[in-house]
Amino acid sequence: MAFTISTRDATAGDRSGTVYDLADDAGTCRAEVLPFLGFNCLRWQVRNPDGTWGDLLYTAPDWETNPVPTRSGHPVLFPFPNRLRDGRFTFEEKTYQLPLNEATGRHAIHGFTPRHPWRVVGTDVGADSASITGQFQLSRDLPDARGYWPADFVLTLTYRLTASVLRVEAVVENPDPGPLPFGLGYHPYFCIPTAPGAAADEMVLEAHVSGVWESDGGLPTGERKSVPPELDFREPRLIGTTALDTLYTVGDRMPGNGLFPVARLSHRTNPGMLTVACSPAFRELLLFIPPHRKAVAIEPYTCASDAPNLAAGGIDAGWQFLPPGGRWEAAVEYRWDQNARPSF
Repeated sequence: MAFTISTRDATAGDRSGTVYDLADDAGTCRAEVLPFLGFNCLRWQVRNPDGTWGDLLYTAPDWETNPVPTRSGHPVLFPFPNRLRDGRFTFEEKTYQLPLNEATGRHAIHGFTPRHPWRVVGTDVGADSASITGQFQLSRDLPDARGYWPADFVLTLTYRLTASVLRVEAVVENPDPGPLPFGLGYHPYFCIPTAPGAAADEMVLEAHVSGVWESDGGLPTGERKSVPPELDFREPRLIGTTALDTLYTVGDRMPGNGLFPVARLSHRTNPGMLTVACSPAFRELLLFIPPHRKAVAIEPYTCASDAPNLAAGGIDAGWQFLPPGGRWEAAVEYRWDQNARPSF
C-alpha cells in the first residue's frame, strides 16, 4: 500500500483556495483538508464492505454555499475553545475585549483559527500514511486581531492519515517576549460510515468521564458535580432522544504520556466503532448533538469553556501559560474499527 496527496481548486461561499486530498492507492481511505477555511479536515472517509464510501466526519449539505466554519468536519479551536464570557478576560492587569461572535451576540467563541486561512508548511507521503502540516501565527495570519490577545502565538497542526486512523498532532510555540495563555480544542462532527444518514438517536456512545461542569447558558459556573443519570455514558448506551451540549471532565488516565481512549461511538445495529484517544493534556470533553441530529460532536479540550475567567477566580480549569520561547505539544487519534460492535 502507498499513500498519495493531490490538490485541486475549490470554492465555498465567498472563499476560494486549494484543497488537499490525502488517500491510499488501494482506495480504502481518504481525507480532505481545506487550509483556506481554518485548516479544517472537512471529510474523512473509509471504504465500506459493500464498496461504497462512508463518512466518518459530517459535512453540512449546504457547505459549498454556506460554509459555516464550526459546523462541519474537524474545526480547530485556538487559543480558546467554546465560549468566553462577554468576550472579555483580564491577564496581567490588562483587560482584553474580543468580538462577540457567538450566536447570541453575548460572548466570544472558538478563538481565531477556525474562521481564517492557514499556511501549508509541509506534506509527506509514504507506504503507510500521508500527512499535511499547516501553521497559523496570529501576528502574521490575522494581524488585525493581535491586540485581542496577550501574546503572539504559532500553532502548527499535522493531520496524519493511515488506513484506519486520523491522527492530529499539535505544537504551540510562543515567539513573544511575554507569557502566552491558551487552550486548545477540536470540534469534530462524527458519523458512522456503515450507517449513512443515521441520526444520533440510533448511535451508541461511551465516554470515559468522571464529572460534569455545572453550566449556565453554556458557560461553566465553576462547580463540578457527579454525572447525572440522564447524561451518564460511562457505560455504552443508546443516545436515543438525549440532548447533549455538556462539558465533562475526563476520568482517570493511565500514567505516562501515551494516548488514552476517552470516548467511543457506534451504531445500534450496523458494524463499526470509532474511538477517540487523546494525550493527557486533553482533560475536558464536550459532547454535543447539533439540532439536525445527524452527527455527534466529541470534542477534546485542554481546558474548560471560559477558562481564563474561571482561572482568575482561582478555579483549576486547565488554562495554560507558555513562557517566552516555550513549546507545547499534544496529539489526538480518531480510530475506526469496521468489525467492532457495541456491547450494550
